[in-house]
Amino acid sequence: MTGGTYTLLFERVESATVEVGALGDRHVPAGWYAYTGSALGSGGFARVDRHYELAAGDRETRHWHVDYLLGDSKTEMRGDVRSSGADVECAVARRLPDGPVEGFGASDCECRSHLAYDSDGEALRGTVAALHRRLAGE
Repeated sequence: MTGGTYTLLFERVESATVEVGALGDRHVPAGWYAYTGSALGSGGFARVDRHYELAAGDRETRHWHVDYLLGDSKTEMRGDVRSSGADVECAVARRLPDGPVEGFGASDCECRSHLAYDSDGEALRGTVAALHRRLAGE
């Protein structure tokens, strides 16, 4: 299976306090989010498919921080950007705007967070796509 780096794009249609696994309860404002992760393991981009299934209500088990937001009814998936064969997870995450939850998705690295926030969804989508192209050499 092919893997690489991915960034999920989703929208919180309403502000809420959400329990985020070991990070506990966190306030998550309405707006657009980008979560950057790695799919370099044996399952490759099947991990991204799993995130979509959880967001659609077809799965319930939460393994990663992002699952707690995706499984919340106030979150709507808006797409993703993928870089096949590229290990640029932290490079992308560090260049995106800060998100509201420090340590989100970054328990195994030195990044502040792998969750970015922007009130302008199209601007965030454009930034994510440009970063993937530039950093993955696409």
